[in-house]
Amino acid sequence: MGESIKGLKRSKYCGEFRDSDVGNKATVMGWVQRRRNLGGLIFVDLRDRTGIVQIVFGEA
Repeated sequence: MGESIKGLKRSKYCGEFRDSDVGNKATVMGWVQRRRNLGGLIFVDLRDRTGIVQIVFGEA
């Protein structure tokens, strides 16, 4: 990868994630294309130059 921000290094580019990556921890970098708050769950569509991934955040 080679790209990093303040010591953080991305796990993969957005376009490289596959179904087998669901549920695993990853470091991703990109920009938020869309954010949806469904009352308890927040969905973020994160995009980089290779594609898009959806990140889901639950209440802590």
